[in-house]
Amino acid sequence: MKKQTKHRLCLVLACCLLLLGGLNTPSSNAQAQPKQKSTWFWDTPMIKDSAADILSFATANGVTTIYLQMNQDVRPEYYKSFIRQATAKQIEVHILGGSPKWALDSERSRLVTFIDWIKDYQTSAAPSERFKGIHIDVEPHVLGEWNSNRSALMKQWQSSISFLVAGAKELNLPITADIPFWLHTHNLPDNSMSMSRWILSKVDAVVIMAYRDQANSIHNLALPEMTEATELGKKAIIAVETKASNEGAFITFYEEGTAFMNEQLKLVDVLAGKTPSYNGIAIHDYRSWKEMSDRTITP
Repeated sequence: MKKQTKHRLCLVLACCLLLLGGLNTPSSNAQAQPKQKSTWFWDTPMIKDSAADILSFATANGVTTIYLQMNQDVRPEYYKSFIRQATAKQIEVHILGGSPKWALDSERSRLVTFIDWIKDYQTSAAPSERFKGIHIDVEPHVLGEWNSNRSALMKQWQSSISFLVAGAKELNLPITADIPFWLHTHNLPDNSMSMSRWILSKVDAVVIMAYRDQANSIHNLALPEMTEATELGKKAIIAVETKASNEGAFITFYEEGTAFMNEQLKLVDVLAGKTPSYNGIAIHDYRSWKEMSDRTITP
């Protein structure tokens, strides 16, 4: 009897160990969420007649999130239809808005319109037709004030970000902000922290515009902001460019094409995967990416 009891105890112990081991397998619910692959969609009127083509391209290229620009000239029913079709394909649609002037106090009415439009839309839409997040693209560094009165401009930028974040919280939507890779080199007017760290402290995630065409360069440029994101427990997505650029061929994958870009992005994924905040890739933008994919690139 003692031997049988001991045998049963061993079996029970073995089963418990197997069960505990199974809880740590990749198939468990505790595993990390899959990383994003996103793209910006600025040509919103296209969703009226080209939704199937847009979503077919997105699906074929593994896109998980589309940043769709808010355009008041496009009626809500077109958004609803597009998002409903995207939802069926497990693609999230985030509402996109922004311009350099959105950083200015004098342009606050634009931000109010943006948030109010989202509120009205979300209220009228069915669950499968609603936006899953807010995406803002505010780049005041292209304004003249960036060089002439940067301190005042940054304070206004902070105020605009705070307003948009408050609107997102009221709507119970995550908010993501685009930032340039070099933003960590610019401190707040009071020198308490970098502007990138401050933005990260407010939003849920950032998209770091690390526009280069080589994996090592892309990763190295994005790393400082990814490190800040890790320290703050936030998520960071790395963005690349596919549009032709007058800043130099090294900025974009326009010349190299889709196959080369995909190779480099796989390397970026490996390099950036070592940083806890890293949450995927964003490709700017749908139209130029699609045109690049349709072109024949001569090596």
